[in-house]
Amino acid sequence: MSESLLARHRAVMPSWLALYYDEPIEIVSGRGRHVTDAAGNTYLDFFAGVLTNAIGYDIAEISDAIRRQVDSGVLHTSTLYLIRKQVELAERIGELSGMANPKVFFTNSGTEANETALMLATQHRRSHQVLALRNSYHGRGFGALGVTGNRGWSASALSPFEVSYVQGGYRYRSPFRDLSDADYIAACVEDLREVIETTTSGDVACMIAEPIQGVGGFATPPDGLFGAFAEVLEEYGILLISDEVQTGWGRTGEHFWGIQAHGVTPAAMTFAKGLGNGLAIGGVVAEAELMDCLTANSISTFGGNPVSTGGAAAALEYLLDHDLQGNAAKLGGRLLDGLRAHAERCGLIGDVRGKGLMIGIELVEPGTRTPAPAAAGRVMELAKQRGLLVGKGGLHGNVLRLAPPMTLTEDEAGQALQILTETTSLAEQELHR
Repeated sequence: MSESLLARHRAVMPSWLALYYDEPIEIVSGRGRHVTDAAGNTYLDFFAGVLTNAIGYDIAEISDAIRRQVDSGVLHTSTLYLIRKQVELAERIGELSGMANPKVFFTNSGTEANETALMLATQHRRSHQVLALRNSYHGRGFGALGVTGNRGWSASALSPFEVSYVQGGYRYRSPFRDLSDADYIAACVEDLREVIETTTSGDVACMIAEPIQGVGGFATPPDGLFGAFAEVLEEYGILLISDEVQTGWGRTGEHFWGIQAHGVTPAAMTFAKGLGNGLAIGGVVAEAELMDCLTANSISTFGGNPVSTGGAAAALEYLLDHDLQGNAAKLGGRLLDGLRAHAERCGLIGDVRGKGLMIGIELVEPGTRTPAPAAAGRVMELAKQRGLLVGKGGLHGNVLRLAPPMTLTEDEAGQALQILTETTSLAEQELHR
């Protein structure tokens, strides 16, 4: 680590811009699923730039597409002009959306995508009432923070929305946690109906929900929950927005979009992260009636620019051509099975959850459900020492988040499983000293 770079970072960057590790690293190169820091240390990357480097590093097909656009001399034109790559990518995403008559609007990030979807829904319904889930996270913008149900990421109580929060996303600490899947869903549906009837005036604009809560620690509800929610929402004319910023593009293995596990097609889906494999791109795909409801002009200066849409199109085709969704299902299943077997022997692990290559390991004080955030930090340090980078999240900062590039190999999955088994066991032993 460069001490001077860390000092310079602290001098000019906000204090709330967190860095991982006791000795933060600067990543200077990458290939496949591995990255190398400025000191020459190489790591297996199991967080992929917060799920963004979904294909991996130094992928020729994606880099070549970006170079071709750069070589044209045109990096930007704005949405005031026709952009062929933007139209082609929108057509492809529309085909994959499962919607009857989809339209696509591109942004620069998931935050912007969620802000756009919320703007569309509230305009369409002429209401600023929104339903969201407890423990949720939807971005850094004013509106997105306003619907975030996680205190650790809610920087302000001010909001452009009237928000009511419902149960369901985070089962491990839910009062309904010990119910069967069917009874859990029934209890959450009853809660949803009661929230609508008691805390709103009925004319709610939308519900926004992550099929798997990302920042919330990869909290994973039972399949079918949002389908059951959708039946209630339809009674009141409430739109469903699926925040697919982390669950999209096949990462969950079972489905291309996370919401598909619940047997419902939402009015809108937001996306970002993995689509660009590191490029800044996000967006909304929505039914045309909803997308076209704005009555004022709007543009996105950088959204859908030729470089980002060209690179994203190459990333999407690579993902489809190489069946990375299938790879996520196969290797994610191996990791989940191995981690759950280890959890039976390791009291530090309270819960192992997720789907595909989107896995959360919730750490607790052994024998309890008391969060163990210090242990999560310790496991991260121990894993880094052994050449593995993982993420962290959850309401209490006690959940290890695993989301490697979807090109992960069998050998790399085995290596990561061994390191995680060793480091969680060692961290548990240290607690007893």
